[in-house]
Amino acid sequence: MSKRNLGTICVQGGYTPKKGEPRVLPIYQSTTFKYDTSEQMGKLFDLEDSGYFYTRLQNPTNDAVAAKIAELEGGVAAMLTSSGQAANFYAIFNICEKGGHVVCSAPIYGGTFNLFSVTMKKLGIDFTFVDPDAPVEELEKAFQENTKAVFAETVSNPSLVVLDIEKFANLAHSHGVPLILDNTFPTPINCRPFEFGADIVTHSTTKYMDGHATSVGGCVVDSGNFDWNAHAEKFPGLTTPDDSYHGIIYTEKFGKAAYITKATVQLMRDLGSIQSPQNAFLTNIGLETLHLRVKRHCENAQKVAEYLENNDKVAWVNYCGLKSSKYYELGQKYLPNGSCGVISFGLKGGREESIKFMDSLKFVAIVTHVADARTCVLHPASHTHRQLTEEQLIEAGVQPDLIRLSVGIEDVEDIIADLEQAMNV
Repeated sequence: MSKRNLGTICVQGGYTPKKGEPRVLPIYQSTTFKYDTSEQMGKLFDLEDSGYFYTRLQNPTNDAVAAKIAELEGGVAAMLTSSGQAANFYAIFNICEKGGHVVCSAPIYGGTFNLFSVTMKKLGIDFTFVDPDAPVEELEKAFQENTKAVFAETVSNPSLVVLDIEKFANLAHSHGVPLILDNTFPTPINCRPFEFGADIVTHSTTKYMDGHATSVGGCVVDSGNFDWNAHAEKFPGLTTPDDSYHGIIYTEKFGKAAYITKATVQLMRDLGSIQSPQNAFLTNIGLETLHLRVKRHCENAQKVAEYLENNDKVAWVNYCGLKSSKYYELGQKYLPNGSCGVISFGLKGGREESIKFMDSLKFVAIVTHVADARTCVLHPASHTHRQLTEEQLIEAGVQPDLIRLSVGIEDVEDIIADLEQAMNV
């Protein structure tokens, strides 16, 4: 069959039952798998044969969901992880060891900022955080001899900066390193970063992919496009023998799937941040309606953003669907069908007024979550980004009065009515 459309992949991708098999992807709730001979099992451990032997590495339910996400993104393969945080950690750590360096867009999720600036720094990996809107000449200065990757979010959480993907891809490639993009907010329904030059994509599947706030998970997707051998000295983990697998060289044995294979058989083997088959099953249920829900999220968010922009109690609104947004043109280039359902805005009166407004909402809930079917709200400076200093907050694009509103798929009139009454309390 020729290349399928995204809606069809959402429903049918990743799993094709044979005669007499379940129509719905089963939950393979088993830690281990049986083989008839010791030799059969040994070949799996030596990577001489494919199959399942322990769910910490691979599981049929997980692999079907990973294959669906890979097809949605246009990648060669993917690996599920226990969370979006784990996905971002694996994506970097797979190619960057002690003594390595990463150039990173500063406006990223607070948890990811902490992961990179605190935890991974303890592992000997340094990050330079840059303004994504800076000119190329300025960004060039961030690169070092030991730079191994560039990392950014397609649409940043919560500041909603739209990345100029082609600019960053060209910059990364000119220095012989891949561009790794967290594509959680747009999802592949609204943006497929590989088409603009990105090399690796990550997701917090906890968000729109699950869509119902039931299952924590993450995913790393490999485009298969980056030529690791062309920069072999930068990536010895992929281009030199792995002693833990009898000297296998991943780029020689696995070709375009070298990166994701190493992540699975080496990092997942040793660190074990696997997504549970139960969560993968629930994520797949969410994926089946992703193309429908994302469209509704974006339609509702556009109407809410327009309402906020015209409300005299609102100091500012950031949503790239608004023509007044500084990211409108980039949004039209990379996200012509909409960005996501998340809006950031501030109220006149500052931080205290923002908190008062949130406390006055009726059915729009204050939760440490974003991007599911229900409309919810958060004050990042008080919650998700609470650990950051004032200087780090500004660097991450988080103003003290910033409210992150995740617009759900309820009737938009009811969402606006709740916002209206809360502003008038």
